Amino acid sequence: MKLYPLKFAPIFKYRIWGGEKLKTVLNKKYSEENIGESWEISGVENDETLVAEGPLKGKSLKELLTIHKGDFLGEIVYDIFGDTFPLLIKFIDAKTPLSIQVHPSNEIAKERHNSFGKNEMWYVMQADDDAELIVGFDKQITQADYKTHLENNTILNVMHHEKVSNGDTFYIPTGRVHAIGAGVLLAEIQQTSDITYRIYDYDRVDAKTGAKRELHNNLAIDVIDYNVHNTYKTHYNLDKNVSNTLVHSPYFKTNILDLNQEVKKDYSTIDSFVIYICVQGEVIVTSNGENYQLKQGETLLIPASLNQLQLKATKAKLLEVYY
Repeated sequence: MKLYPLKFAPIFKYRIWGGEKLKTVLNKKYSEENIGESWEISGVENDETLVAEGPLKGKSLKELLTIHKGDFLGEIVYDIFGDTFPLLIKFIDAKTPLSIQVHPSNEIAKERHNSFGKNEMWYVMQADDDAELIVGFDKQITQADYKTHLENNTILNVMHHEKVSNGDTFYIPTGRVHAIGAGVLLAEIQQTSDITYRIYDYDRVDAKTGAKRELHNNLAIDVIDYNVHNTYKTHYNLDKNVSNTLVHSPYFKTNILDLNQEVKKDYSTIDSFVIYICVQGEVIVTSNGENYQLKQGETLLIPASLNQLQLKATKAKLLEVYY
């Protein structure tokens, strides 16, 4: 069966800190409360998203990879990952702050969990007044200092708090402590991994379980980057109707397009699938003469074999992700 640009049915995740913006801002359809994450494209075991429309409706990423291999992923990408999809795409809505957390490297995650590590990035889609993120440290500390701050409940005092607004972008490499603050709605692009070490959670109790959530400080302490960095935010250009670099890492590449006209795209040189994440407005994607509408809060996966596309918008912003 021929490949075509694919939308997937999201998987909605209850979170203690979740709110309503996935529904009210991004027009997601669900009835549960405290939905904090919408997993848009996922190959995580037991959490695989299924194709939402067209002849391949109901197929999982694993099934598509098994059948279409390099035509789906790109030949080079398939040689590396085989039948495992390398990225996980989410929208996250934090009504209250997330826990302070850190992710292990590929090497440690493989050794401890038989998993990929979790390098990730955030693109802020909407932020309330005075909303902030926590990323890295403001003060140089040692492992011993870190233990003392945990014991004294003062760990937040040495972390870097940064107020954010729409369009702010952050790359979160493994080892960097981080947390999304209250009032932030963002798109997250990450390696396919669900390994998180939670190091501080405000002593709160989950209303569903009646218990505090587990902390993982014994696992986290030797993966944390304790260094202070000059800046944590990603600075980028936003020229019209071209692919502007946001984050190019060994794990994924993300650009942003600020569109107000028709743009032709040729992906024949990258040998990779492409994911479009619409973060503002509405875009019409044309492939092989067929049109696919993409609205704010929607995601579209372009198989690697479809490398000639047209994008048309009067006012839209689109994240462009590939390996």
